[in-house]
Amino acid sequence: MTTRFPRRSTAALCAAAAAVLMAAAACSTDEGDLANEEPTAAAADVTITPEDGGSEVRTDSPIVVDADKGKITDVTVEQKLSEDETDESMTGTYNDGKTEWVSDWTMHPGSDVTVTAVAENSEGESTEFISEFSTVEAVEGQRLEIKSINVEPGSTVGVGMPVVVDFDMPVKNKAQVEAAMEVRSEKPAEGAWNWFGDKQAVFRPAEYWEPHQKVTVNLNLAGVSASEGVLGVENRRLEFEVGRSQISSIDEDSHQMVVERDGEKIKEFPVSLGMATQHKYTTTSGTHLTMAFHTDYRMSNDTLGVSKDDPSYYEEYVAYAVRISNSGEFLHTADWNYQLGEANTSHGCINMSVPDSRWFYEESLRGDPVDVTGTDRELEVNNGWGYWQRSADEWVSQSATGEADDTSEAGTPGSPHHEA
Repeated sequence: MTTRFPRRSTAALCAAAAAVLMAAAACSTDEGDLANEEPTAAAADVTITPEDGGSEVRTDSPIVVDADKGKITDVTVEQKLSEDETDESMTGTYNDGKTEWVSDWTMHPGSDVTVTAVAENSEGESTEFISEFSTVEAVEGQRLEIKSINVEPGSTVGVGMPVVVDFDMPVKNKAQVEAAMEVRSEKPAEGAWNWFGDKQAVFRPAEYWEPHQKVTVNLNLAGVSASEGVLGVENRRLEFEVGRSQISSIDEDSHQMVVERDGEKIKEFPVSLGMATQHKYTTTSGTHLTMAFHTDYRMSNDTLGVSKDDPSYYEEYVAYAVRISNSGEFLHTADWNYQLGEANTSHGCINMSVPDSRWFYEESLRGDPVDVTGTDRELEVNNGWGYWQRSADEWVSQSATGEADDTSEAGTPGSPHHEA
């Protein structure tokens, strides 16, 4: 016998299904739903030093941004110097994992600083962090300023050109100041700063600059601690072009001057050097640089201490004169000298004919090397721009940092920051 179950209507089946669904819903909880979802990554956390709200902060304190549970994607530093002036040029360096950023330079004295950092977590979610603080003022009378720079912005110079920075106050913390002065070149080079006294810093590459390139000098001196209580108060930037390579060689014995341009001999002149009857009348041997150019220039040995009453006193006005030292040495017109190419009869300068001295005047750039050989008087390293008298190794060893600077890369050896 077959057993038959009662047939239910469609409406009844739908009602039963609804009841089952309602019962299942009644047994469900919010915790059960969330348990099936992926966990959310923690937001990145960032610490900024100096901390928010600080005042009288040392200008040479580094700005440090540290990220936890994430990486730093952007840091900006705004330094408000006055109502109308804001500096946003501060750069910094990341570590390999981009979990730390450290400022490259020091901060302006008396500025309101805002550091804004952005970091993202493992899911790419970004969070912004801000620290606002103010820096210590520079005290009147203890403000380091740039007195002069020997290179004119935008000028074209010779391959031997140094960068000479003269300060208005003595610098004791030379390593920090060196580290604040960045030299960049388009073509690879190594160089360093040397100091001549406490107020003059000189940058020179190990070898002559490669010709036909741009060199940029960034003097990031605002906020650097130059001496106890003395702060730099300005940044300065200049660019110059290195022109063709022109190197002149003068031989005391042959009384000849040879000019090479980009490695090719282009001129040879008869000359007359110092008569060498006295030390002061002896032309110095060594690598000189062309420093300044004059026309109708007064030449006199009163610059050597000779009075007008002395029988050896002289005074002449020359058509063309190019200075190569601070001890009175010039390459100049000497239309009275009839022994050019034959004998050395000058008072220490390099005598030339009118057309030859005019050519040299017109065809030379400041910073062109002039090598003199054969005399028994050596050019001093601090006589004019006699900086090439030091070897490359000695030049680097005489720097305060003791390291060569790769001018094709950003940054400098050492650090301008205060060591805690």
